Amino acid sequence: MIQSPKNLGPRTWPGEIPLTSLYTAGTGGQIFFHALKAQGKLIATRCRPCEQVYLPARSFCERCFAELTEQVEVKRTGRLVSYTLSYVDHDGARLRRPIALGLVHLEGATTLLLHYLLGVNHLTEVKIGCRVETVIKPKAKRIGSILDIEGFRVVS
Repeated sequence: MIQSPKNLGPRTWPGEIPLTSLYTAGTGGQIFFHALKAQGKLIATRCRPCEQVYLPARSFCERCFAELTEQVEVKRTGRLVSYTLSYVDHDGARLRRPIALGLVHLEGATTLLLHYLLGVNHLTEVKIGCRVETVIKPKAKRIGSILDIEGFRVVS
């Protein structure tokens, strides 16, 4: 029940709103997803004036709004910037095993990428600054989505 302003009494309404949505990654995102699916490569776009390298690739610079046309390949290795363990799923249900998520700075990019940390079951298994590598699914299992990346694996 929703109260209306100035205590005009309760207002409610029954109903359902069925929504269907089609998400587009845009032209920059398509560059990233196509290269990931077809070649297993991480493709970013570079803004020369701002010295930014955006991963996933973008169509324009978020700082100076320049059109981004220069594509660069980013290495699969990098450093862990931040991380967390999630004990509940997106609906709030308790997970049997926690999910580890890491925010990673890959070599060659200036932006960060968030994805699963593979093989991490406890926070003592990772540290800020530890080296990670990107694990990409085999070509036959790739579909052109961010989930073509399985996650990041901590390397010694």
